[in-house]
Amino acid sequence: MVTPSLPHQNNIQQIGYKLLSMLNFQGEKVDEVAKTLISACLWNDSVENKSRAYDVSPQTVRNYIEKQGMEVIEKLLERARKISLEVLKGVKEIDLSIDWTTKTWYGKPVKGSSEKGNSWNYATTKYKGKVLLLAFIPQVNGMTKDEIVKVLVEQVMAMGFKIRLITLDAGFYTVDVLNFISQFKYIIAVPVGDVKVYEEFDGDYTTNSKRHRRDEQVKFRLLVYSKEEVRGKSVVYFARATNLDLSKREVLDLYNKVRGPIETSYRNIKAFLPFTSSTKFVFRTLIFVLAIVLYSLYTIFKGEVGREEFRLLLILLFPDLFNPENFTFNIIETLIYTIDLFLRR
Repeated sequence: MVTPSLPHQNNIQQIGYKLLSMLNFQGEKVDEVAKTLISACLWNDSVENKSRAYDVSPQTVRNYIEKQGMEVIEKLLERARKISLEVLKGVKEIDLSIDWTTKTWYGKPVKGSSEKGNSWNYATTKYKGKVLLLAFIPQVNGMTKDEIVKVLVEQVMAMGFKIRLITLDAGFYTVDVLNFISQFKYIIAVPVGDVKVYEEFDGDYTTNSKRHRRDEQVKFRLLVYSKEEVRGKSVVYFARATNLDLSKREVLDLYNKVRGPIETSYRNIKAFLPFTSSTKFVFRTLIFVLAIVLYSLYTIFKGEVGREEFRLLLILLFPDLFNPENFTFNIIETLIYTIDLFLRR
């Protein structure tokens, strides 16, 4: 049997202590609150459930986050960016992918949130197999899509990177976004229903938004392609807008290459995202950013261990993070699962 190459346990333990130090709340229950949050991330459990394991009430955890959360969020994001900068040391030019994710409300929306729930917008790049977070902004009521894109791009450029290419999802397809990203090389998905081209197409297209004057419309190269639909429908059409002077096939392949990893990164972030019954904007944002930081830390070891191996190693090598009783109930199952993962490598 080949013994898998594992990161040194001291490195994993140091990550645990760094996480605790980043959650620098002020007050008598800071250790309990920090451990509750990290434990909920690692076990993919609810914050409310984990709080009881540390003899702190869910309301106490909420109070700490609602009063001090924004400052902690900024420090967590600073850490995530620092990790990305360390991996990208020496890199000057990058391809950028921008996306958002929304968590639907289960309860009455609160002031500061979007209508459907909490939305988080972020930008990533892929380098040596690692998908790295570079910029992040929560979406609040009143923010336009072009404002979101501008903020994310400005954050990336402030880090000293030159943007070689931007790819965006169809949700960002607006005249204002197109006007802004036209200064870069770009590929953006286009809702076929908006352009109403239901055939293979590669040619010029001009927007016809009723919200903008004729001289404010944007002209771009439109690519429409079809795919056979598995579930009964014969053909489904997809569209992309771009200003690249490449063949249609090259543009579509490049979009998938740059765009695809951000979807993978969200699935990995979600794996560290705890649950909560709180609908508070700052609470939801903090646990999402904490999941981002855990994912960013995982990228350091990507290639040495898988995501679940990383999570379980952190649990096993940092046991003082957990209430002894809670740890006892879970340690055997976790150890068996970890050994099984190693044997299947």
